[in-house]
Amino acid sequence: MSLNLEDVLVAPVVSEKSYAGIAERRYTFKVHPDAHKTHVRQAVEKLFDVSVERVNIVKVQPKPKRRGMIRGTRPGWKKAVVQLREGDTIEIFEGAQI
Repeated sequence: MSLNLEDVLVAPVVSEKSYAGIAERRYTFKVHPDAHKTHVRQAVEKLFDVSVERVNIVKVQPKPKRRGMIRGTRPGWKKAVVQLREGDTIEIFEGAQI
């Protein structure tokens, strides 16, 4: 399966832990389930015009949830933590510093 680079990155991850990594040039994205490290690297470099140093991929496991007698499962997803080279930043994250 061939992915377009625009389809690889789904959304930025908004959490305290992901925003704490911005000081170390680490940015976290929710990515397409079929994407791998090379896809993520190429997509970030093309869309944000930065140089990527390292990419780590994590599969977030689905969690069982319950509300009263109703049982269900939260869906799992895939996230990528992207380390940029010295001096590079992604501007969309800069406005929401904690």
